[in-house]
Amino acid sequence: MKNILALLALAILSGCASVADAGRLAEVDIISGATGQKLETWRHGGRLYVAGTPGERFAVRLANRGGGRLLAVLSVDGVNAVSGETAAAWQSGYVLGPRQAAEIRGWRKSLDDVAAFYFTALPDSYAARSGRPDNVGVIGVAVFREFVEPRPLPQGALSKQAPAAAESSRDATAGGQARREAERLGTGHGERLSDPTRYTDFRRAGETPAEVLTIHYDSRENLMARGIIPGTPRYGYPQPFPGGFVPDPPRS
Repeated sequence: MKNILALLALAILSGCASVADAGRLAEVDIISGATGQKLETWRHGGRLYVAGTPGERFAVRLANRGGGRLLAVLSVDGVNAVSGETAAAWQSGYVLGPRQAAEIRGWRKSLDDVAAFYFTALPDSYAARSGRPDNVGVIGVAVFREFVEPRPLPQGALSKQAPAAAESSRDATAGGQARREAERLGTGHGERLSDPTRYTDFRRAGETPAEVLTIHYDSRENLMARGIIPGTPRYGYPQPFPGGFVPDPPRS
């Protein structure tokens, strides 16, 4: 398998006690740009959800849990956050060193800057504006181990190779949702932020990801309307008896 060029995640962050989605190798969180805290999560139907606020910037926090380097291919709304291609696991991503964590704050524009991620109405999302609205509302990370040259065995020794434990995940969400597209939340292409990085060599240990981590998102109102967040949408339904007594009409 050929070496590939990947971007090295330079930001090293402090650990987080609780994570949104964690696998054997890596962890992923969605971080609020307003508070710097990770967004609350809900599990529903075997999926993980966060609620976004329209107009709010956010970052995707990636963390390497192990002692070897990892390649994390980041997909936002079905679009590769580094190259802008329709996302596929074999594409470019970020390399995380052992026990390293980094916040990816936007769409990679160059080795020096990114266009900020922010929650927005679906028609304003980068995916929709580039003609790819079908997978808006999901963030995924395909994680690859690095290939390591095997050490030579002593003469006469035998080596039993374990079967590959690669895992793959596909989003089986059916199209044609009942909600109007304008009500769904997507990720916009925001202002430029300084975010330097550099290229590095990385050789994947296999052709398929070792694991895939996925987080779905939408507005709080939509998640409540779908029963993912308990409660009644605050603005979801008109109320027949919202007030008390009859007030005086406004003076002309």
